[in-house]
Amino acid sequence: MTNLDEMIRKFNEQNLKKNLDRRSFLHGAGKIAGLSLGLTIAQSLGGFKVDAAPNFSEYPFTLGVASGDPLSDSVVLWTRLAPDPLNGGGMPAHVVPVNWELATDENFRNVIKRGTEHASPNLAHSVHVEVSGLQANTVYFYRFKTGNELSPVGKTKTLPAAGASTASMTFAFASCQQYEHGYFTAYKHMAKEDLDLVFHLGDYIYEYGTNEYLSPTGNVRAHKGDEIITIEDYRNRHAQYRSDEHLRAAHAAFPWVVTWDDHEVENNYANVIPEKGQSVEAFIKRRAAAYQAYYEHMPLRRSSLPHDGGMHLYRDFTYGDLANFFVLDTRQYRDDQANGDGTKAHTPESLDPKRTLLGTEQEQWLLGKLGNSKSHWNVLAQQIFFAQRKSGSITAPKFSMDSWDGYPAARQRITDFVAGNNINNVIVLTGDVHASWASNLTTDYNKPESPIFGAEFVGTSITSGGDGSDWRADTAKSLADNPHIKFFNNYRGYVRCRVTPEQWRADYRVVPFVTEQGADISTRASFVFEKDQQGLKEIAATTVPMGVQMSNEVEEDRHRAHSRAHEKQMEKKRKREAVTN
Repeated sequence: MTNLDEMIRKFNEQNLKKNLDRRSFLHGAGKIAGLSLGLTIAQSLGGFKVDAAPNFSEYPFTLGVASGDPLSDSVVLWTRLAPDPLNGGGMPAHVVPVNWELATDENFRNVIKRGTEHASPNLAHSVHVEVSGLQANTVYFYRFKTGNELSPVGKTKTLPAAGASTASMTFAFASCQQYEHGYFTAYKHMAKEDLDLVFHLGDYIYEYGTNEYLSPTGNVRAHKGDEIITIEDYRNRHAQYRSDEHLRAAHAAFPWVVTWDDHEVENNYANVIPEKGQSVEAFIKRRAAAYQAYYEHMPLRRSSLPHDGGMHLYRDFTYGDLANFFVLDTRQYRDDQANGDGTKAHTPESLDPKRTLLGTEQEQWLLGKLGNSKSHWNVLAQQIFFAQRKSGSITAPKFSMDSWDGYPAARQRITDFVAGNNINNVIVLTGDVHASWASNLTTDYNKPESPIFGAEFVGTSITSGGDGSDWRADTAKSLADNPHIKFFNNYRGYVRCRVTPEQWRADYRVVPFVTEQGADISTRASFVFEKDQQGLKEIAATTVPMGVQMSNEVEEDRHRAHSRAHEKQMEKKRKREAVTN
């Protein structure tokens, strides 16, 4: 029995049979999560020999290259050696030297930085190079070499110096890319944009087995294998997603800033609490495996290396004097969803003023950063719907227990801080819900005359949910029930933002379909926000060629599809147990 198994056994004996309050339970389980992460990494450390002259039977850079977490003088360069990417990577249990170069030109005539990193089995032969000493607001090109093999070339860019006068920036954000639901055509178009950086707001991979999570318009690709549980499973799934040429192209074209939501581990998990049908101890091991695989496949700094009970992903980026970006983690530290999750009416449980979505430490960090910010814009890059979004009836409204609506006291603490400090420049960037939305952020969503302190731009999915439509069956009611919401569209794609000190512009870039390749991109609508208390203004709109105008889809369809996927998983589990017994 490993130390982790022994600790879990004792934890169960001492605590799970007692009537513990949730905080005590989470404290104990968090300790186990910390040990689990430590062991996951420590067990794979050891005396690996160095293969100084590696030979590869297949090309090792199958997963491409990426850069991320840019600062004004530094950026992370990433790759992973994986000649057999869908079967554990195909690398021997050796440390392999990987040379890297950074140049000011794509032909590498002016190489300004070079070095060697060691790709080790302990991190799936991934490489995270933190290059420093760079010029601010400057484009660079990079590549890797190992043995006689040369990687593709990537392009990256540093941020302007903190506080430097900055006239404009252009970036895109994306989320929710279920591999089976469609082709990543949106990334093909994103890679051709003129962007300073890209934010990914979660659901980079999905955990389901082959054809468990079905799109309304049919799955067109297949996950390899069953629901992912182990470190090897998560590595293979990340590799399968990176096998998509358009995703690799978008990574190679710009630096990315990433954060996760739930499907990087499991649908709607909360802290160390699984969705359903899983023991806490099994889930803690699974979460540790998922966190490590996420780090291995993302251009993240060593400061995000999993340790001490989790993985530090909340962080901030300062883009000159133009914008402060606060990247949040709304999944790892949250209290469990109230009322059994789902879309429900509020109860004393969901309205409990002590409930937290960010955790105490992250919430205090965010408020401190907001209070000290001197930028023209304060941006929350995060996962889940922030503005209120009512459904149900006028007399019996319902709210998503997984979004900020399920944690109204936590949202109100941020809102009260913003209002109390006269902050009127808050932009929230959101993913998760597989549709495009644009909302005014107000101090009280139930009073239309309430002051507007910012705007929320919700980006649709890259593919999740399959082919989209202009309107859904519930579009008109959603807009009527929530007058602060000014836009709701159901096509797939991403959002491009163009920012100046005075104006924030969001262009909703969409494709008419994802179940076939070759879709063109359109700007379905463009909105601006100008800090003038007038709120969002639509400045352009267009009809999407070849797009479906109306579908029968409603919000609950997405949740029912997840439930059906879970039922399939349970049925597979019962069959396995029947065979075993």
